[in-house]
Amino acid sequence: MLRPERMRRLLIAAPKGEIDAIIRELYRHNVYHIEDFVPESSSEALSIGHPLPEASDAASALIKVRAIENACGIDPENVDVKTKLPASKVREMIRTDLPVIQKEAEDLVGSRSRLEARQKEHEQRARELEPFAAVPLDLEFYRGYTRFTVFTGHITHDVEIDVPNEKYFSDKVVGNMIVVVVQNEHREQVERTLLDAGFQAIPVPEETGAPADRMKAHLEEARGIEGEISAINGKIAGIRERHADFLVACDELLTADVERAEAPLRFATTEETFITEGWVPEDRADRILDALEKATNGKIYIEELEIEEDTSVPVEYENPSFASPTQMLMDIYARPRYSEIDPTLMVAIVFPIFFGMILGDVGYGAVLLALSLGLRKFLKGEGGRNLLKVLSYASISSIVFGVLYSEFLGFSLPWEPLVFSRHLNIGGHAGGHGPQVVELMVIAIWIGILHITLGRILGILNARRLYHGRHATKAVISHAGWLGVMWGILLIIWSFFPIPMMLDLTGFPVAIAVGVVLLVAGVIGIAQENALEIVELPTIVSHVLSYARLVAVGLSSVAIAMVVNYISIGMMIEPQLEAITPVGVILIIVGILVFLMGHVLNTALGLLGGGLHSIRLHYVEFFTKFYKGGGKKYNPFGMISKFTEE
Repeated sequence: MLRPERMRRLLIAAPKGEIDAIIRELYRHNVYHIEDFVPESSSEALSIGHPLPEASDAASALIKVRAIENACGIDPENVDVKTKLPASKVREMIRTDLPVIQKEAEDLVGSRSRLEARQKEHEQRARELEPFAAVPLDLEFYRGYTRFTVFTGHITHDVEIDVPNEKYFSDKVVGNMIVVVVQNEHREQVERTLLDAGFQAIPVPEETGAPADRMKAHLEEARGIEGEISAINGKIAGIRERHADFLVACDELLTADVERAEAPLRFATTEETFITEGWVPEDRADRILDALEKATNGKIYIEELEIEEDTSVPVEYENPSFASPTQMLMDIYARPRYSEIDPTLMVAIVFPIFFGMILGDVGYGAVLLALSLGLRKFLKGEGGRNLLKVLSYASISSIVFGVLYSEFLGFSLPWEPLVFSRHLNIGGHAGGHGPQVVELMVIAIWIGILHITLGRILGILNARRLYHGRHATKAVISHAGWLGVMWGILLIIWSFFPIPMMLDLTGFPVAIAVGVVLLVAGVIGIAQENALEIVELPTIVSHVLSYARLVAVGLSSVAIAMVVNYISIGMMIEPQLEAITPVGVILIIVGILVFLMGHVLNTALGLLGGGLHSIRLHYVEFFTKFYKGGGKKYNPFGMISKFTEE
């Protein structure tokens, strides 16, 4: 439970004639993690294998299927399973139905592409004509002169031309529009004048007639083509509706065919045999071994190899079902190594507690719970669904702490706080209670001390697993030293100053002596591994104090909620209820909007603050005490069929 799943390393060798049967059996069981063969220059006997004969046809068919899926907007991840199709039926339909569907889809997509190109062309021409629509000249009047030069373009402002000219200026166009006709001998002079005013020339479209009429005609053509495109999109949607189940089944089946056919590229081969090394979970190894023996009638050699380095072992989580969604948070940081403790279960328990302590409101928790449950219908990806499950656990924790704090959207619930009050004095009242900040801070600091202590204890256990000999001993003593320094500092402080809600140790010399001994012994224990670690001693205090965020962030959320309530209800709504007036009704509506928007934003801030600060306490303050990470993900050869069945 606190360790990854145990693995066995297998070497499999067999004649090449059995390669297809072995690959199919390994793929069917979906438990064998293949170690890719990397040829060495010194070894001439072994080489990378070749794909099976059917690889090319399967890959070609898969490309066609995925092209159709892409054209029709089909994502296998978002397709719900209705009924699994028999693999034999899918293979028969690939031969008979797939070419027809492919041709229909390709024809529609080709027609749509041509129409879209025409549509863009008409839209582009309309944009080119738009500046000229502001000038009362037909397009043919801009061309064909031998003695005159025509300037057309955008300009920052109107200008005076000092030579005989014909000019049109319009500020009804973005960037302004100017047309100037002058004799050729004045061309350079006029050009300098225009450039000084920020003139940017634009070409005259190669068309005839009034620009406004031509622009209108192009836009009408574009709109007409849009209708044709919509009709084609409707036909493509029809393909999606009729054939989505078949296409995703084809995708799955052909993907399996390609992966099986290309598997020899990961094996080592000789002229007569092939060899593969890989990993199998310990509890499923015997079953796959028996299956391989039966599939080859004993024409196979299997040897279990020793595990030399834990970094080469693929890691598969082994956690209770409720902790499985939290594995996503672990992968964001780093997957555990094979030999070290897997903290997923601890994170799955502690993360929602921290989140609940920070947010701690029945109303906000209920909103987030409803949101996490409702969004599951729309998110099909495994990562998104796992994140929503984690959010649902955290939301339930927030509701529980909201009951304990007696909080609902910044209001007090009908009962007294069952633990400590976080109600602030805003608007002349504190919801029945003032905040017990000191007590809350003491609890948060003690949580930090215990959480970090647990991390150091796990660090000692991990050191015994990850290291050997003298290195392991030094690491264990160093972790114990960090514990000694932290608890030594705590005892010394405790001996001089009474700590609320704790035993009073002031005046006990024994406590001071024990604290000093722990502090000195701890510093020596840290230094014996690496003297430079001494400079990190201040982090003991900073990491413990970092847990104060469990209270500080939560109090900020309470403050925002109570301010929103005071502004919306106390200042806007309640005064207007004494005497209803038209202006009062408007203020009441505004107050309701302020109330809703304020709490929506505070819910978002609570989600962001509660989530980020809770996971930060794990990543920075907790994991750095014991966790190395860097494990390789277990990726078995095979797939779990979703749309097809043998």
